[in-house]
Amino acid sequence: MCIFCKIIQKEIPAEIVFEDEELLAFKDMHPLAPVHVLIIPKRHIESINDLAGQDVELAGKLIIVAKQLAHELDIAEKGYKLLFRVGRDGGQEVPHIHLHLIGGAELYEDIRPIG
Repeated sequence: MCIFCKIIQKEIPAEIVFEDEELLAFKDMHPLAPVHVLIIPKRHIESINDLAGQDVELAGKLIIVAKQLAHELDIAEKGYKLLFRVGRDGGQEVPHIHLHLIGGAELYEDIRPIG
């Protein structure tokens, strides 16, 4: 079971900012900006490459929830970044689809760890 599935099952603690029957969103443990949230489907899907036709609604919901959270976390007006990493060369470290919502600072081409 991957680390995100363990977070979904509440076996590993996380600072959850959104949850419904399909998705879970929580603060990244190693933030790249003042606001860094990961939005994940509760169903284990390893990669964007594993999405299928029946996942269109789920994929769209990830983005809609990110937009909603950007408003709730007060970063929508100034701007934010949404990021999917796909596969090892794409920088995906956890084999479970996750959408990064990153904001609260000026974000340009390169994203560097804060601190």
